[in-house]
Amino acid sequence: MYHGDGARPSVAEDPIVFIVDAERRSREALQQLLESVSIKSLAFGSVDDLLVRGLPDKPSCLVLDVRLPGIGGLTFQEQLIRSAIEIPIVFLTGHADIQMTVRAMKAGAVDFLTKPVRDQDVLDAVTVALQRDLRRRSRLHALAELRERLSQLSEREREVMPMIAAGRMNKQVAAALHISESTVKIYRGGVMRKMRARTVPDLVRMADTLAITIDRPIDRDW
Repeated sequence: MYHGDGARPSVAEDPIVFIVDAERRSREALQQLLESVSIKSLAFGSVDDLLVRGLPDKPSCLVLDVRLPGIGGLTFQEQLIRSAIEIPIVFLTGHADIQMTVRAMKAGAVDFLTKPVRDQDVLDAVTVALQRDLRRRSRLHALAELRERLSQLSEREREVMPMIAAGRMNKQVAAALHISESTVKIYRGGVMRKMRARTVPDLVRMADTLAITIDRPIDRDW
């Protein structure tokens, strides 16, 4: 469903809102509303039309109706979840009941708005959705950067890193790895430099982000 080239997730691009609504007037009104606050949007009459266009790998969210020709809004939400595609969804529909609302919100929708709706409520929901996606992409970008740094470590530096993060002294690391303290200092310096960690607490936070078990050697598959 996503069209991308495998590059790192971008957080610098202007966000875009994808509107899927069967009613042309509703689509046009939404686009005009978003344009009034300088938010880019693309509108489609069905999920199939959206999928033909594709969802680019950039900050975005969906404003989705429930009743649509072909694939319905709630079904599409479930398909995205099964495909592990994370894009915040704001439901905006004239056909809703409590069961639909609960189903959508439990599946992670940002909001479930019922027409007629105030313009400000729509803008608030879209803003929350876009901010959520920007935060997610920022986390992914930071993780990709850390993984790139981690890949620069030598095999021995990978063994030393979790021990440093655990607060072990050089002589303790040396004893555990059966090497000299002076050699540990060299590896320690390499870890701190390559990971761009200014302090041990910095390294601890990096290890936590990378889901590295502190005080154990890093899996060679990293």
